[in-house]
Amino acid sequence: MTEKVKVVACPTCGEDVAWRPENTWRPFCSERCKLIDLGEWASEKYKVPVAEPGAFDDLERRG
Repeated sequence: MTEKVKVVACPTCGEDVAWRPENTWRPFCSERCKLIDLGEWASEKYKVPVAEPGAFDDLERRG
């Protein structure tokens, strides 16, 4: 029986990566791509959106 392995694209370079426990860097293809991604977060190129303070005040008042 053949094992089906999920293949994903490396978020940094787009190379195909097998999603397996022995793949140390998943979802990245290599340590290099993982560190490039970390650097993008550290330099604030990537950001998680947040709601402005008070953005949901109207919803709370409506009940």
